[in-house]
Amino acid sequence: MYGKAFAPEYQGALTTLSVNSSLTDVLAAGTEQLRAAERAGKPGEAARSGLAVAEAHRRLGRVEDADRAWKASYRAARRAEDVAAMAWALWSGGTLARQRGAFRLARRLLQLAADLGEKGGDMVVRGYSLAGLAETGRIQGDYEAVGRLHEQLLAEARRRGEARHTVWALEGIAQIHRNTGDYDTAYALFEESAEIAARADDRRGHAWALRGLADVVSVRDGDTERALELLSEAEATCRAMRLSSALAYNHKMRGNVLYRAGRYAEARALYEQALAEFREMSEPRGEALSRLGLAKSLARLGRDRAETAAELSELAGTLERIGLQHARKMVARAYDELGISDAGLAEARVAEVAR
Repeated sequence: MYGKAFAPEYQGALTTLSVNSSLTDVLAAGTEQLRAAERAGKPGEAARSGLAVAEAHRRLGRVEDADRAWKASYRAARRAEDVAAMAWALWSGGTLARQRGAFRLARRLLQLAADLGEKGGDMVVRGYSLAGLAETGRIQGDYEAVGRLHEQLLAEARRRGEARHTVWALEGIAQIHRNTGDYDTAYALFEESAEIAARADDRRGHAWALRGLADVVSVRDGDTERALELLSEAEATCRAMRLSSALAYNHKMRGNVLYRAGRYAEARALYEQALAEFREMSEPRGEALSRLGLAKSLARLGRDRAETAAELSELAGTLERIGLQHARKMVARAYDELGISDAGLAEARVAEVAR
């Protein structure tokens, strides 16, 4: 049995906030409590209120504000000699670094957060930080290295009855299966995560699960309309909670679904929309994936083959620098799919080695 989902990153005076609270409400409440704590000279409370402020900014796509906020939270926690609060601030910073495509920094901050969480006796932040490390590796495509960690964290979450973390782990494992072609297992895991999230009232987790289900329904079953229905349901949640990053990924996935259905003009419009959203929040992974979808759509709509080849070549180099192995393979497959010579791919590899 799983209890109702909760948000351990909302701490101190903000523990009454729900996991489903609008991010604008979280930001307003967090800012108010942060200022009150600073006026009262309470660095411990300032650190914990500042954590909520950092997370709200990050999820709203305001990366510069989020960067300042988590660092301020860490400094306040250090002044208060609150090791657990220091760990939470580092977790926020590491999560932001991953969102920005700085994977090496993300791993360093998340490992420090896990170590400090254990030292401070806060096993929740330790678990969140290890989950962050696992997700970083998964996003980069290092499935063998992080698959076992995902399974370990899933077992721990199930044992404790933590719905939110169970949902996260199931979705991560499902994504690995989806990316390696095991669509049936991926669907079953996304379906289970959606059910647990719904029962636990974890609307964010439910929206991500619906996105995963839509992807599998599209690629495995070719059921375009059902996939679009699932994405529309997820989008409603993203808009209600102001989940900017999740919304952009939803739009990018809608582009994928339409592209697979041969509706290239509609796909192009969605990829363009997602690309603008990712650029606004400085999220390089989403930007690169949207560019890839847009390049493929434009090619199908008659774009000059040389221009498409140049675009794919540039994307190959970009993904190499970011360190996204799975996405890098997607570019390689695009050459074959579009019937374009992969000479540009070889050139990108040579250029990357020369750097």
